[in-house]
Amino acid sequence: MANEAQLLPGTLDLLILKAVSLGSLHGYGILLRIEQISGNTLVIEQGALYPALFRLVRHGFLTADWGTSDNNRRAKFYQLTTAGRKRLREEVAGWNRLAMAIGAVLSAEAEEV
Repeated sequence: MANEAQLLPGTLDLLILKAVSLGSLHGYGILLRIEQISGNTLVIEQGALYPALFRLVRHGFLTADWGTSDNNRRAKFYQLTTAGRKRLREEVAGWNRLAMAIGAVLSAEAEEV
């Protein structure tokens, strides 16, 4: 728990879009992929994930089709749409601008201002 990071508001959609951009996944697989890529620093609660997936499908950024999971259970598999790829590019660009600006503020020294 001490190594877990708090998600900033608005970042869950970005993380989901990125995870799904790497390949079709079911909901629990998306959770695992985000945890794996982040080195178990980002842990997404299922109660937050599924409403976000529903919203992303409703907005046309993801599609969902029924399939069979690795443990032979019926599950919805999510894929990125063309609109989702565009949205991911926009979100990544915005996030990178914000991270650079915050980094600049945090690295400022008293004699620089």
